[in-house]
Amino acid sequence: MASAERSVLREGVVAGLIGAAVVAVWFLGFDIVRGRPFLTPGLLGAAVFQGVTDPLGVSPTFGNVLGYTIIHGLAFIAFGIVAASLMAVSEREPALFLAFVILFASFEVFVFAVVGALGKSMLGALVWWAILIGNLLASIAMLWYFFRAHRALPRTLIGSWGRVLREGIVAGLLGAAVVALWFLAIDWIQGEPLRTPKLLGTGLLRQSDPVAALVSYTVLHGLAFALFGIIGALLIAGAERQPLFVFALVIFFTAFEVFFTGGVLIAAKWVLDEIAGWTIFVGNLLATVVMLAYFFAGHRELAQRLTAAWAEED
Repeated sequence: MASAERSVLREGVVAGLIGAAVVAVWFLGFDIVRGRPFLTPGLLGAAVFQGVTDPLGVSPTFGNVLGYTIIHGLAFIAFGIVAASLMAVSEREPALFLAFVILFASFEVFVFAVVGALGKSMLGALVWWAILIGNLLASIAMLWYFFRAHRALPRTLIGSWGRVLREGIVAGLLGAAVVALWFLAIDWIQGEPLRTPKLLGTGLLRQSDPVAALVSYTVLHGLAFALFGIIGALLIAGAERQPLFVFALVIFFTAFEVFFTGGVLIAAKWVLDEIAGWTIFVGNLLATVVMLAYFFAGHRELAQRLTAAWAEED
């Protein structure tokens, strides 16, 4: 029993340190791109230790950065220990893994609540989507560590769904790469390489610095396509059992086109004055074709069944 408790404690501490390190490295890179290294921990340290609510004129100091880094690390260690305890219990009763998922979701909400309590101006300076991505990356790293230590649990929980998740991520990244290459070619022909992602980063993510706009939009673009691919993979898996899910897949891909265009219109209509609408449509259409080709290449039987059904209708 004592050995098991030490194992859970050790796992929790290591997982927490991994999560804290991932967030720290993410924000270090993000702040360097913005041209202000250590700005994020400096602002948070000033808010925690000095009660600062207005980031205007605040510069990172060694004391604030170091103090916040220590608190940040301890908070992640505490979170890691709780997560490790739930992971250990989930091995004996897999249904309790739901509590593990709820813990990670609650952690995201808690972080936003704390930052939001510091004031709207502070949240704006820290950039909400960067906080979301940082914690998401930390969650992925911690889950990777936990599942490496508990290899039997993923098979118990998801079984064949592991393949669905892998297919979805690969398909999403393929789609993101196709769109990125398409706009790279368009921008190159127009004599302004990387113009489109910079404009979208400026318009949708409110980044004034061109490099920050480029990096932030590229990261968010990749994550959005990965999530899109996972949903598509789930629908493909459903279609193997019930072919009617193919219609849901078509509706989903169509809705994606409408959603992206609508999002640009709502967030930054002026972007469409700079980027031809047909290039957005064609880029997403090419991504859709590549993703569907990848899905059906891995599900040849489904493709054959759909082709045969189409031929019978004719």
